[in-house]
Amino acid sequence: MRNRRIRSAATATTALLAALALTACQPSDVVNADPKPDSTAAPASTATDEPDSQATDKQQPPADEKADSGSDGDGNKSSGKNDSADKGSDAKSAARTTCTGSNTKVTVTDVARPLNHLLVTATNTGDRNCDAYYAPLLGFDDAQSVTQINEDSKPQAVVTLAPGESAYASIALGGVDGAPTTAAYKLSVHFAGRDNQGSVGSAANLTLPKGTATTADTSVSYWQSTMADALVW
Repeated sequence: MRNRRIRSAATATTALLAALALTACQPSDVVNADPKPDSTAAPASTATDEPDSQATDKQQPPADEKADSGSDGDGNKSSGKNDSADKGSDAKSAARTTCTGSNTKVTVTDVARPLNHLLVTATNTGDRNCDAYYAPLLGFDDAQSVTQINEDSKPQAVVTLAPGESAYASIALGGVDGAPTTAAYKLSVHFAGRDNQGSVGSAANLTLPKGTATTADTSVSYWQSTMADALVW
């Protein structure tokens, strides 16, 4: 009886092991291992957190500023006003010259008042403004030096002559010693340069009014813009 129970128990154990092995081979776990994709799932993103190498944070200027061709190399907008001013200044400088014997007509005349005075007039005959600097440099006849200049007659500014305008200078023949006594016949009129270092350009050679006489103290005034201003001296 005992042997029969042992065999029955062994047979039951064998049957249990076979059932367990059969259960382990069922395909239920295999099916769950490969589920169908979820059609509602969000697609994987292809975006990246890396910055775009073509992007820039620089603010772009408005289109009208881009199109402005009047800016300089530093991006500063230029109005062109200064250029116009510089050109106007250059043109003004080029439109003036120094008065000389070649661009003026020079005359010398006797005057009734003051006594013993002559009047020198230089009229601009050119087509540009000319500057009459300082005083006329005078030479009577064969004098070896120029006539002295009355420094008290210096004007406030250089006399500038437009075409057709005149500058004036007076000659005080008697000086401080009274009546002139030395007869004079010819007069050369030279023009001073801007630096007052001698004469420039050509001179005007004139015939003095009949009866002209000078002294050692004869003097000439600076160029003046009016006849009245010149004859004060």
